[in-house]
Amino acid sequence: MSLLLERLSHRPVRRDQVDITLLAGLAALGFLGSFFIYSATRQRLIMGGYNPQYYFQRQFIFVVIGIVAMCLISFIDYRKLESIATPVYIIGVLSLMGVFVLGQSALGAQRWFNLGFVQVQPSEFTVLAIILSVSTFCARRSDGLRMYDVARLLVMAVAPVGLIVLQPDLGTSIIIVLVVAGMMVIAGVPPRFLTFLAVVGSIGLAGAIYFDVLQKYQIARFTSFLNQNSTNANIQTLLYEVANAKSAIGNGGLFGAGAFRGMQTVLGYVPEQKTDFIFTAVGEQFGLVGALVLITLLGLVGWRMWVIGRRARDTMGRVLCIGVFIFFAFSCFQNIGMTMGIMPVTGIPLPFISYGGSAVLVFYLAGGAVLSVSRRGGGA
Repeated sequence: MSLLLERLSHRPVRRDQVDITLLAGLAALGFLGSFFIYSATRQRLIMGGYNPQYYFQRQFIFVVIGIVAMCLISFIDYRKLESIATPVYIIGVLSLMGVFVLGQSALGAQRWFNLGFVQVQPSEFTVLAIILSVSTFCARRSDGLRMYDVARLLVMAVAPVGLIVLQPDLGTSIIIVLVVAGMMVIAGVPPRFLTFLAVVGSIGLAGAIYFDVLQKYQIARFTSFLNQNSTNANIQTLLYEVANAKSAIGNGGLFGAGAFRGMQTVLGYVPEQKTDFIFTAVGEQFGLVGALVLITLLGLVGWRMWVIGRRARDTMGRVLCIGVFIFFAFSCFQNIGMTMGIMPVTGIPLPFISYGGSAVLVFYLAGGAVLSVSRRGGGA
């Protein structure tokens, strides 16, 4: 197996030849996600007297739109995206500010613009804007990043992170921090700078907690997964979602209860199952085998993103792909991990699988950018 992977990762690729494995994997994830959403919601919609295909139809439309957008982006030379990096970043920050004025509140957070037919979460698009801006910034400094450049990158990241924390949305904030840190490593930021940044970040986090920028309930929700055996009633209340998620996955056994079946899924015991906890529906209905198939496909997509970034011909392509890879990989790990109780509960969706039009579009646009790099020699 290791020899096969080694040979696959060093296959010669012509310029202007898209990475078929990544393209097919991204398309397959979108269609699988639509089906999983259908299987998780069909029975409850029928019992409620609603159209059983309501969520499926909406998700499927966005998947198709996303795939078309991804293909169009892949035909554009990613280096031409440099000219729109600054305007896209500014629009992203302004949209984060605007959500406090025109945004819609739900579940204790104000993160969305309600456009009637769809809710748009600007923080998700902002992650993509930051990836494009940072990769462009690094590409313009062929001599490497100096301390002054690192400071500018920090300012670039701190503004949106601060606005996102205030929504509050700790999950997306963490993603941006990890993405920017990983991109700076690939861009060649000296380790001593990264150590300094880690210290400053730790001090900033402690200050946010001390001055109540982060509310106590947010901190408790974020850390409750570390105390799953606690008898404290408040902690157990916070872990209600996790307990039901673990139960649903455990009920699936090896092969699962089958599509449209499973007590936890059919009766709606898992809150937010079609969005944040969609993996529990996969585990209960299709068992360990189905979950492993999905994880393998997610892993294949992530691996191709990594390979394309590693073999990119220039700094912008390399940093861009690694930024998208971190965004994708951490989202997968965090989302699946929280359903199994090994990661904190956050609002991070499972890429291409969780219900949500804006998230699907963001990940397909990001995939299109990576495919653009692969068309221009960044593949294997």
